[in-house]
Amino acid sequence: MASASSSSSASPFALLSEDIVLNILAMLEADPRDWARLACTSARFAGLVRGVCCRSRCARALPSAAADLLPSDASPAALHKLSVCCPGLLRAGVLLEHSDFGLERDIGPDLSLPPRHPNSPSTASTAAAAASDPSPPPVTGDDPVSLPCWSLFDDLYFDTVYDPSESSQNPTFPPPDPDSAAKNPILIPREPSQQRRKQRVGPVNAHLASGSWTLSREQGNKLLASRFRGDCLYICEWPGCVHVEEKRRYMLFRGVFKNFKRSRVWRTISDSNRGTIELNCAFCSCNEAWDLHSAFCLRRVFGFHDDGEPVVRAYVCENGHVSGAWTERPMYV
Repeated sequence: MASASSSSSASPFALLSEDIVLNILAMLEADPRDWARLACTSARFAGLVRGVCCRSRCARALPSAAADLLPSDASPAALHKLSVCCPGLLRAGVLLEHSDFGLERDIGPDLSLPPRHPNSPSTASTAAAAASDPSPPPVTGDDPVSLPCWSLFDDLYFDTVYDPSESSQNPTFPPPDPDSAAKNPILIPREPSQQRRKQRVGPVNAHLASGSWTLSREQGNKLLASRFRGDCLYICEWPGCVHVEEKRRYMLFRGVFKNFKRSRVWRTISDSNRGTIELNCAFCSCNEAWDLHSAFCLRRVFGFHDDGEPVVRAYVCENGHVSGAWTERPMYV
């Protein structure tokens, strides 16, 4: 009786073979979000989507990237997500409010020098040099330099000098009228707030990317500096996912390094002891990333905008996933 009730309550998909389920999943390939929703319903669907559907789609849509990345350390599900998922403005680093854009991390904080001690060697040497120099001859009255003259410093000095006679006087002030405040109140107008919240046109978090769902190593070579051309970086085709915001257009891109821990970019970051920033990766569980712009891993010809914002920014997590944004290069006349 219990077996009959359990079989009647089982899902109809449990009775279907994997070939039939895969044919049904293949019909849902147009919208990758359907695969993600089905993968959350059962472990069987999750295994079929990640192990079979994602691998077959990457082999058809990303032949060169799949042949190069899948034999190494990339999974088909992660590569599929990289091709169709935009990191969004938040995880691409556009919403980070860095006033110095990495300058303080490069040249160090602004430290004030301690005052010199009177017994320090530099102070003693200065005093000895002053004692050894002969004093200038006294100025006679016939010298035109000794004639009295007035300067702006004298005006400022006599305007702020303390006069003891002023403190000897005891001025008397009439008592305040309590009715005057009620009759003539002082009204201070409140100025309207000048702060205005920035309006975000596009989505801030990760979403289905617009544009081409392919990855290209050629685009990665255009991003990195010339000394890192030996590294293998795949990023999406230009222009990526375009976000037209209030101030400028952001063309968000995503990508991945092949064998990131053996790349020259990783050696540069680790040898220089670059600090990480709190930026969640859109493609894995990492919650910290390195700024490739401040690490001098990007091409230096991109430059900056007039407000100090870099034209191109890119961040890489520990697993080699890259997120960033292009902006239109400023035209100077």
